[in-house]
Amino acid sequence: MEQQLITFIEQDLLYGEEKISAEEDLLASGLLDSVKIMRLVNHVATSFDMTIPPEDMTIENFVSVAAITNYIRSRQQQIN
Repeated sequence: MEQQLITFIEQDLLYGEEKISAEEDLLASGLLDSVKIMRLVNHVATSFDMTIPPEDMTIENFVSVAAITNYIRSRQQQIN
């Protein structure tokens, strides 16, 4: 899951120009702007077959690949 997200971000959002780690702050580093964040949210929802409520679209949930992975696992546990 984590590697899938890293690959999507590096290839689709950063166009292969940057490499990231799971812990890297995607927002403070300036790597992702608001449009790219929305593309990432859409990718997560589509790839992991889940609905992301507006109240879950927070910096804490999407600040890094590690945070996104934790969020996905948490949502999947809530659903199951």
